[in-house]
Amino acid sequence: MLLLAASTSFADNKPVHVFIFSGQSNMAGMDPETGFVPEARKLFGSEDVVYIKVAKGGQPICRWVKEWAEIAKDKGLDARHRERILKGEGVLFYQPILDQYRALLEKHPQPKSVTFCWMQGERDANGGADAAYKDALKMLIAKLRRDLERPDMNVVIGRIGDYALDRPSCVAVRKVQREIIDEDPRGAWVDVDDLNNKEIKGEIKSVVHYTKEGYELLGRRFARQGKALVSGQEPAANGKPTGGESE
Repeated sequence: MLLLAASTSFADNKPVHVFIFSGQSNMAGMDPETGFVPEARKLFGSEDVVYIKVAKGGQPICRWVKEWAEIAKDKGLDARHRERILKGEGVLFYQPILDQYRALLEKHPQPKSVTFCWMQGERDANGGADAAYKDALKMLIAKLRRDLERPDMNVVIGRIGDYALDRPSCVAVRKVQREIIDEDPRGAWVDVDDLNNKEIKGEIKSVVHYTKEGYELLGRRFARQGKALVSGQEPAANGKPTGGESE
């Protein structure tokens, strides 16, 4: 199920800070109201914050980037592999981001800042599409900055978890996500490796999806890294920003 959400979490009719959440299942599983909103209220104080969210589980990045097929071809993915990933479905989630943002502008025509939070990549890693991932994600960020008319848009990437470090494709996507942030002066990242530890048959294992507490902490980390970027401060280099107190 595609999750489309829009929230004016604080007051309306005055300039706000906008957060855009998008991605696949781990973004869909994060409820901004339980982690992000309380943290944003604390961090931004009297300033208002709103968010929109477009997310659906199991989706490769080609559902956001129409140029993906061309990028993948240039990176050596053969036609059969490309079609297996595309499945003839095309781009489904890019336009909803633009539509929700434009609807939000009707209430808040001059946002103070825009921060794009991205939690996606497992499907590309598992589907053998890691070679095209960096160029596709860079394309997505560049197009959003253009189409939202926000060249100053901040970016916070949730690096995919450590559930499959024995797979080179998973390691490659994790590496790419960090590289993009390192190359972007308005970028930060969030570490999720401590959010997905679950007890399975008496053993603690890292799995694809997070615990309830993990999703709440994910939201808080997005808020903290986003606030640092908005304020012109250095985001936490280790991807685990704290709120000045124990988690």
